[in-house]
Amino acid sequence: MIDKQKLQTVMLALTEAELAQAHVKYEQFLAEARLDRSEVIERDEQAQAETAADLAEAFDDREHQAELKVAALKALDFGPKDVVEPGAVVRFGDRFLVVSVSTAEFECGGRRCIGISPAAPIYKALEGKAQGEDCVFRGRTLHIHELY
Repeated sequence: MIDKQKLQTVMLALTEAELAQAHVKYEQFLAEARLDRSEVIERDEQAQAETAADLAEAFDDREHQAELKVAALKALDFGPKDVVEPGAVVRFGDRFLVVSVSTAEFECGGRRCIGISPAAPIYKALEGKAQGEDCVFRGRTLHIHELY
């Protein structure tokens, strides 16, 4: 059995850390993009500031994506599931896929887990399947050993 409340808590902590890191990087690049207009600005400084501004914009996007992931995790129903749908945990062998938001692989309760979003290609193959059923993904047959 898998503790889905603990799983949600771990995923929230990981995603909130991702959000915090994106915010720090955004602030760092934003600070580097600011030029002191009271002094003469050299071309190198202008180019570096423009690059930093572009990077700040990219990290701003990452920050917004992480905010959306945190909100999605908080709103998602992690209750028991009979079929693969958002909030479901699917076991294949020794790996657990958590249908929620995309994450890097992490450990929870001694189990290797990875978060996938409903937009992930593998979710399309799994959607609506029940425990004990098979699906085909990229030419491979996958057996759903357990579904929580």
